[in-house]
Amino acid sequence: MSHPIHDSRYSWIRLLITLAIATVANVGMWAVIVVMPAVEAEFSVGRAEASMPYTLTMIGFALGNMWLGQLVDRLGVTRALIGAAVLSAISYALATLAPNIILLSVAHLLVGLGTSIGFGPLIADISHWFMKRRGIAVALVASGNYLSGAIWPTLLAGILARDGWQQVYLTLAALTLLVVIPLSLLLRRKVPIEAHSTAAATARINARSVGVSPRVLQYILGLAGIGCCVAMSMPQVHIVSYCVGLGYGPAVGAEMLSLMLLGGVASRIVSGLLADRLGGVMTLLIGSVLQCIALFLFLPYDGMVSLYVISLLFGLAQGGIVPSYALVVREYMPPQEAGARVGFVMMMTILGMALGGWMSGWIYDVTGSYQLAFVNGILWNGLNIAIILMLLKRSRPRRGAVMA
Repeated sequence: MSHPIHDSRYSWIRLLITLAIATVANVGMWAVIVVMPAVEAEFSVGRAEASMPYTLTMIGFALGNMWLGQLVDRLGVTRALIGAAVLSAISYALATLAPNIILLSVAHLLVGLGTSIGFGPLIADISHWFMKRRGIAVALVASGNYLSGAIWPTLLAGILARDGWQQVYLTLAALTLLVVIPLSLLLRRKVPIEAHSTAAATARINARSVGVSPRVLQYILGLAGIGCCVAMSMPQVHIVSYCVGLGYGPAVGAEMLSLMLLGGVASRIVSGLLADRLGGVMTLLIGSVLQCIALFLFLPYDGMVSLYVISLLFGLAQGGIVPSYALVVREYMPPQEAGARVGFVMMMTILGMALGGWMSGWIYDVTGSYQLAFVNGILWNGLNIAIILMLLKRSRPRRGAVMA
């Protein structure tokens, strides 16, 4: 049973506002990549040291998805957004004052915390406002992260070349305050209590059918998230290095990464539409299987044209996986805990990306080849598929549960 607020005109307006916020709020995750060469030159450090700000950004991003998700549950999305925007602006300003790479990295830990509001917490919030079209709504908000990566690096590159990386960060500080805070004030409306009641009832039914508590199910989904994202990280994190090793150069690798991201945006939209028909678990399974097939294709084919095609196929396969976890959480867990539960699972997927990125590099250092790194990704992907198959076997949500 639906509430009039679900899938309403206001819901779609709120979705557009949320997507705009996500596109701006996520910029911190990509800005650090843009300024990395300039930081390396200014502080006269090696490539590994220059990568520390990015690593700390991702750690903050992972933790922030959980912590700010809990804050959204307690205080509402508007207050959480305002707090995160202020934190991001302060962090950008502190970064420009850092006298060395260590303090710059610490500032980026805070950047990651503030930036995280644009992912899991916003996904959790928008899920409350849709029933029949929840899948596509979640997918569109999740696409804000990829859209941010597609838009901002090009725009920031001009400022970087003209005025330096510090001006890039000061611009982002002002932009975050001027865009995120005013738009967040448009999201002050809260979901009616009665709209939560049906979702809570169907979530309890689904959770009982699985035979585990919501907390245990959350941990199971977290393990699945690590598995799929260790696999996902191999091409996404190492495709440029892989192309350099094959003699194609970094520019070719960057183009392949862009193809993956563009394919990921398309995949998220299609997966969202599919989830509205099949539910989160089945959509997650389809995406995981397709990702595994795409990973297999990297093993026999390493020609330039082949890698362009496989990179696009990989993006089309994997883009919808992470948003599907949010849908599974909403199908099986209480809506009042959506921010915390979605945030935790998103955190685990991000940690999976970090673990997989390091693990693939370590395997390359040991073996001198990425072949076993791809095999490692396939094995982790298999773990993810096994977990999803277990959930699918033990419980098939009622149609009303998928919609709740």
